[in-house]
Amino acid sequence: MNHTKNIIIDAFWQLLEEKPYNKITVKDVVDRCHLNRNTFYYHFHDIPELLKNSIKSEHESIIQTYCNFGSPIDCITPLIQNTLKHKKAVLHIYRSLQREVFLISLNELALHMVTKYIDTATANLSLPPEDRALFIRFYKCALVGVYLDWLDSGLNYDLEKSFIRITELLHGSGKQAILRSAETICTKKSPNIMQ
Repeated sequence: MNHTKNIIIDAFWQLLEEKPYNKITVKDVVDRCHLNRNTFYYHFHDIPELLKNSIKSEHESIIQTYCNFGSPIDCITPLIQNTLKHKKAVLHIYRSLQREVFLISLNELALHMVTKYIDTATANLSLPPEDRALFIRFYKCALVGVYLDWLDSGLNYDLEKSFIRITELLHGSGKQAILRSAETICTKKSPNIMQ
């Protein structure tokens, strides 16, 4: 991403920390980053496009910074940290009419993170493709659901602490499910080996 585009996105995040999304204008953004309107329009068609690019940029940054997701907590911790870094901005987006843009990007991010986690957790196992897809969908929905509940609460509880506790309580259950799935493959292959 080029330098000017980054400056515009940074200014936009600063403004989102200060006021709701629907109150931010192109003039606000260009005034904040000391650019002219033509420069803004060279990079972005309008504020909704800037929002979409800004969210995408943040989520890509999470993926690049935290490329290994070896445990469930590894999947949600970067998301929590990034949200707390931009607390007011994220809540302003989430509570705006543009919420759908945020939700689509959140689902894509969660899908990426969970897929990497499942691939790591099952690296030495053969799973039926439908089970692999089921695990990914289940964990993605759980991750997104927990995160959205936190946003709905206004971030008023310690999500990381809660998530750590629930993973302690459920410790081993995911692994058992994965092993049961892998056994399905072994069971199906066994009759063919015996013949």
